[in-house]
Amino acid sequence: MRRGMPKAIAMLGAVYALSLGVSMAAAAGPAVGQAPVLTDEEFNTAKQIYFERCAGCHGVLRKGATGKPLTIDLTLKLGTDYLKEFITYGSAAGMPNWGGTLSEKEIDMLSRYLQHIPPTPLSFGMKEIKGSWKVLVPVDKRPGKQLNHFNLANLFSVILRDSGQVALIDGDSKKIVSIIKTGFAVHISRLSSSGRYLFVIGRDGKINLIDLWMEKPDTVAEIKIGLEARSVESSKYKGWEDKYAIGGSYWPPQFVIMEGNTLEPLKIVSTRGNTADGQEFHPEPRVAAIVASHAHPEFIVNVKESGQVLLVDYSDLNNLSVTSIAAAPFLHDGGWDASHRYFLTAANKSNKVAVIDAKNRKLVKLVEVGAIPHPGRGANFIDPQFGPVWATSHLGDASISLIGTDPDKYPEQAWQVVRTLQGAGGGSLFIKTHPKSKNLWVDAALNPESKISQSIAVFDLNHLNKKFELLPIAEWADLGEGVKRVVHPEYNADGSEVWFSVWNGKDQKSAIVVVDDKSRKLKTVIKDDKLITPTGKFNVSNTQKDIY
Repeated sequence: MRRGMPKAIAMLGAVYALSLGVSMAAAAGPAVGQAPVLTDEEFNTAKQIYFERCAGCHGVLRKGATGKPLTIDLTLKLGTDYLKEFITYGSAAGMPNWGGTLSEKEIDMLSRYLQHIPPTPLSFGMKEIKGSWKVLVPVDKRPGKQLNHFNLANLFSVILRDSGQVALIDGDSKKIVSIIKTGFAVHISRLSSSGRYLFVIGRDGKINLIDLWMEKPDTVAEIKIGLEARSVESSKYKGWEDKYAIGGSYWPPQFVIMEGNTLEPLKIVSTRGNTADGQEFHPEPRVAAIVASHAHPEFIVNVKESGQVLLVDYSDLNNLSVTSIAAAPFLHDGGWDASHRYFLTAANKSNKVAVIDAKNRKLVKLVEVGAIPHPGRGANFIDPQFGPVWATSHLGDASISLIGTDPDKYPEQAWQVVRTLQGAGGGSLFIKTHPKSKNLWVDAALNPESKISQSIAVFDLNHLNKKFELLPIAEWADLGEGVKRVVHPEYNADGSEVWFSVWNGKDQKSAIVVVDDKSRKLKTVIKDDKLITPTGKFNVSNTQKDIY
């Protein structure tokens, strides 16, 4: 049993365990104060639930980021009953209502676990990374040309979150091409510059390199870069296309540069350091979004808690040059403006968007936006009044901020919010449009109201003063019972269709709903028992060319 114990004894136990080389997971022991009882089995089960569902927002050490801190000085005061209610019902500020996903028993267990000292995971260095590396198909054994007959430009990589898989779906026929086993809860898919290789990374740090030229696309190499991770990218600068890949991890806080066609690990760089605002040391500054510069042979790396944007020059790995740009804490996701010169990235708990000039390699501005911006890659379009803009929606409120992005033709509007729209509600994860579309689609998947989380708001880009239209995407899917969050709009290659995931429980029916972009009418519903908890979808052409 794990019970409360005096703080001094707990700390002495941790120090003694460390002196013996025992992991902090074992050393953490029971919590201080009056933590509720947990059996060892319950503790380990709740620890896994926390890793899978909570660590991404609240941190491995529970110090907070997008989500609030959950350290024991706070959770012990809140108590089990309060924590159970909050986990079950969520909040409009972006906390999901896990009551439809986790059982009452799991929520009770998790609520008690949060009042115990969080175990610190072990490190994961080059020895462990190399030990996980596998080349399943050597480069010289791979096809010299595309052997299948798929329209690769319109192929979709679809994350099957809770099954540890991705589904490759033919965007023309709407048929599943392949189901590929991956790490747990793949976070994103990225394409090599050539469009041949697909990189996917799981929250458990596993990267799969998938060759789309094979008769049946499949994994040709894999590696594990850490114990928890979110980001992967491939080099895109002219002359360096497909040469390198990079993966960033939440734990340990570090990034790893690899060979682009084998994933052989070449360089590990820790991201521990001082925060951009208070210049205080942070022990867990996790790697969030990574993009590949089109202006220099560089990766642009967001370091979440410290608020540092790193420009990683990969032209000479033996003498690696890393330029640090102080932005704002809690950097998360973001994307390019339409010119691919400026990287706009959300510092979500700071309620800011940082604008990085990739050509001149400097911070342009920190733009104040709404509460907890969460743009995904954002959305680029022409505002009828203010010219080119990049837009983000928010986890913490219903607003949508439009930021001017053309300092040459629209200098007075550049790098400021020129227009604010009001969407259906807070809890938005993604916003999307396409150069050939006149629509802007905004989800609210984490909103606690089911009518909102199961629908999509769509704006007319020619008439932005008009209210959005709310489309009942989950209702169109006709799945029966379940939470049925509608998440992650993604266009097909020619911009004529928008795909939505209807994300249900692992043991319930999920689907992908395809909507005609011009008419906003239902086109088709993709249903298959193999589509378990679909979330993000990444069209090959749009992802390869950074179109959003």
